[in-house]
Amino acid sequence: MEVRDLDEVQRMEAASSPTPWSKQVFLEEMAHPYGSCFVMTSKEPSAPHVIGFICFRNMGEESELLNICVHPGHRHVGVGRELMEFYTSHSMQQGMKSFHLEVSRANPTALRLYRSFSYLPVGMRPKFYRGEFDAVRMMKRV
Repeated sequence: MEVRDLDEVQRMEAASSPTPWSKQVFLEEMAHPYGSCFVMTSKEPSAPHVIGFICFRNMGEESELLNICVHPGHRHVGVGRELMEFYTSHSMQQGMKSFHLEVSRANPTALRLYRSFSYLPVGMRPKFYRGEFDAVRMMKRV
């Protein structure tokens, strides 16, 4: 992810998340010493340039998925799966042994995706998102 991607990233995030990150949060995460942010781009001239992104932190042997988003026009075609495969592979190459994330209980599509990558629920944060939706804490070990 580059600074030049942030307008597209932020528009996608605002259209997709009930608690979207600000441009400043993206900038801080991109500068974080343990943070990694990547975009997936489209080669099609008629499509948006950025069709997905993923942000995570790797430290020691633990990785935490912080944010993943797929452009609304590119959902249900495998973009999220490709981002997760990249994230897992990249993190395992860096020696990560456990993977953590939080997801809204009200997001069954994301829950299915994470379960397909062998994440298991390990806890709950009641009303974590906007004071309305529970967050499911998930983890997997490799």
